[in-house]
Amino acid sequence: MSSEEKGTEKAHEAYATPDHESPPVYAVAPEPAQETWMTRNGLTARSFQKRVSGSAGIESLDRTLKSRHMQMISIGGSIGAGFFVGSGKALAAGGPGSLLIDFLIVGVMMFNTVYALGELAVMFPVSGGFYTYSTRFIDPSWGFAMGWNYVMQWAVVLPLELTVCSFTIGYWRDDINVAIWISVFLLAIIIINIFGALGYAEEEFWSSCLKLGAIIVFMITAFVLVLGGGPKGSRYDHYTGAKLWYDPGAFANGFRGFCSVFVTAAFSFSGTELVGLAAAEAANPLKSLPGAIKQVFWRITLFYVLGLFFVGLLIPWNDDNLLGGSNPYVNVNASPFVLVGKYANLHGYDSFMNVVILVSVLSIGVSAVYGGSRTLTALAQQGYAPKIFSYIDRSGRPLWSVVAICAFGPLAYVNLATAGPVVFDWLLALSGLAALFTWGSICLAHIRFRKAWLRQGHTLDEIPFKAVGGVYGSYIGLFLNIMCLVAQLFVAICPVGGGFNDVEGFFKSYLALPVVIAFWVGGFLWKRTGRLRTDQIDVDTGRRELDWDAINVYRAELAAMPSWKRIIHTFFI
Repeated sequence: MSSEEKGTEKAHEAYATPDHESPPVYAVAPEPAQETWMTRNGLTARSFQKRVSGSAGIESLDRTLKSRHMQMISIGGSIGAGFFVGSGKALAAGGPGSLLIDFLIVGVMMFNTVYALGELAVMFPVSGGFYTYSTRFIDPSWGFAMGWNYVMQWAVVLPLELTVCSFTIGYWRDDINVAIWISVFLLAIIIINIFGALGYAEEEFWSSCLKLGAIIVFMITAFVLVLGGGPKGSRYDHYTGAKLWYDPGAFANGFRGFCSVFVTAAFSFSGTELVGLAAAEAANPLKSLPGAIKQVFWRITLFYVLGLFFVGLLIPWNDDNLLGGSNPYVNVNASPFVLVGKYANLHGYDSFMNVVILVSVLSIGVSAVYGGSRTLTALAQQGYAPKIFSYIDRSGRPLWSVVAICAFGPLAYVNLATAGPVVFDWLLALSGLAALFTWGSICLAHIRFRKAWLRQGHTLDEIPFKAVGGVYGSYIGLFLNIMCLVAQLFVAICPVGGGFNDVEGFFKSYLALPVVIAFWVGGFLWKRTGRLRTDQIDVDTGRRELDWDAINVYRAELAAMPSWKRIIHTFFI
């Protein structure tokens, strides 16, 4: 055993107690052996062989993602059909006032959550990301629950997104059986994942460019339309301004509508956390991750909040088309972004937005395989899943984890049956709150890390990238996550339509909570590990080696900058 391994073992044993199983060791992955370009990209038979990289083979994911990949992953994972189509349902439920206020509140929540994740990921860019942080800094049993809940979330999202893709194609051709399109898009997702992390990253980069470009085009168009620059004879051929905020009004359905939009806003940001998961496969997370973290809030807030503000200025919340119709998955005709083009008589704009929606949905399907497989691999790595899922091939893919998540894709064919929508409602209910639990756990893990870090004699100066809000920001993020859960509970009991929900309706909205509790209890009974005390938390093992000379030089340069330039670097670069 090498001296490094002995040191790791001693640090590991230091945190074991007679009453608790010692926390798992978090080893640093050794550099994998060099392979040919074809093998590295999964294009040879050799690429499927197991990668041999020493004792930490299960940690040997490739580190090939660049800064541009990280920045677009931080955005692309959260802009999809929920934003382009689901925003219409949210507008109808709460009105433009609720839409704007709730997205601003959730933006504050995500600001603090993502910064907390960034601080942890820069110091510990380990496989499994936020799940591993829950295991390491909170409670191994809770980490078990968070990991499996996250895997289950993406496993269900994959067939859902395949279904949405198929129905979206129906906007142009509704005479072709959706099973054909499900097969086509499932094959496309599998092909992208053959290229491993790089395939996922490149797909996210280009699809995010398209999505962000489409939103910019929409906002410019919307600004012109609000000022009355629409084609003659259209709804927007005269100045409208904030008319719709007065008639039919800024708010709809009272407090129930407000809570409903609050929940929708939170779910619309789902996927933002993938940037932390990708940190384990970044070439230089210390360089690329802080920039991605700093920009994610500003970009999402700009596109989400400003984009939806224009939606509220152009589409009344009582527009019948916002209600969607009979399709239980997605109806692009109900997208406010499509409706603006139709009402403005912009010919071809609806098809353009439909293409953007299709690409967005396919992108989330690819993200589902990436996020689910990496988390499943981390679970196997820590002994919380069958060891076969720790298999990493020579191209750096967690091969059997990818196969396992892709195996859920054919569930999309269930939708061909009459009872398909009912089955999917219950599947989605199992993981409907997964994102909120994940984000809340990130904030709590950051709070616990900071407490243990200081308790064990370290200083904040030793942290290379610090969350702007510090531990107080994480408390705010945790509080707002809890408020989202409370709002969802209220909506589950008192739906927007009035009255009270029946038992079936309640559990379709809140089934994820008892499922998470069941996982938590199951993890405890399996591993017999309870909540970690502060002095049990290991803040040293597996911490990334840092070039402190370069970090100190950068800090000195930052301190010497003018105040305005220092602010730009702190929040944007």
